[in-house]
Amino acid sequence: MNTEKLKIESEPGLNKPRLVMGLSGWMDGGDVSTGTIKYMREKLGAEQFAHIEPEGFYIYNFPGSMEISALFRPHTQTKDGLVQAFELPTNIFYCNEKQDIVLFSGREPNLAWEEYADCIFGLCVRFNIHEIYFVGSVAGLTPHTREPRMTCSVSDEKLKQLVLQPGLRFSNYRGPSSIITYMTFRAKREGISMLNMVAEIPAYVQGYNPRCIEAATRFVSRLLDLQVNLDDLREMGDEFEKKLTDIVNSQQELATKVGELEEDYDNQVFDTQMGDLKEWLQEKGIRLD
Repeated sequence: MNTEKLKIESEPGLNKPRLVMGLSGWMDGGDVSTGTIKYMREKLGAEQFAHIEPEGFYIYNFPGSMEISALFRPHTQTKDGLVQAFELPTNIFYCNEKQDIVLFSGREPNLAWEEYADCIFGLCVRFNIHEIYFVGSVAGLTPHTREPRMTCSVSDEKLKQLVLQPGLRFSNYRGPSSIITYMTFRAKREGISMLNMVAEIPAYVQGYNPRCIEAATRFVSRLLDLQVNLDDLREMGDEFEKKLTDIVNSQQELATKVGELEEDYDNQVFDTQMGDLKEWLQEKGIRLD
């Protein structure tokens, strides 16, 4: 196991903690993955104690249009001609000793998945972590007026009994993979249980989605029996839904589409292909990736 790029900054007093992960990239629609970890970190007062160095995990100079290549390049800030900041991808571990929890917020690597996973599993071995929980999201047919649907995948059949609760479905998927799927497939060999919770969020809503972040945080907190106060996030989500509903109602075609989604949702109709809605969104210039 190659953990050379895993850097331990301090040795917190942890007993047998659980690890909750979020990654920017493919499964971070609405900032649900990274947003959930950020909110939990702030509410739990979790402090940084380790990180993974980015060198060798990312493509910075990707060929193609400026729009595409900009997705890969590091961010910088220049003011009055002076370069003030240059930001490489970060992958940081935080912990709360009292609640015996470790949080990880990172960016999905483009390269060297095995080594990146080595660093995470290596930290698990060092701090006696036997459970990993990933929180993510994908664009789907859930209307903004309803709870995000949650799907789950696990590293071991026995884990299914731990997460059986209303509103949760087990994933049925065939297609391109993420590093999370790779880690889940490998976890059992590493002696670790891994469980992934993915929220299906409204495909027609772009950007930060506090309502879906609140739902994901609530789901994770309940599953892990964590005490996280969600009042401010719930209030923000309610206000977000109200404003979004006003916008939808002002556009008759979109309002009709959302009404159809609500009917399917309430009748438990599951259509992961999104059908004509996907084509309609693309016609409107709304990307689903």
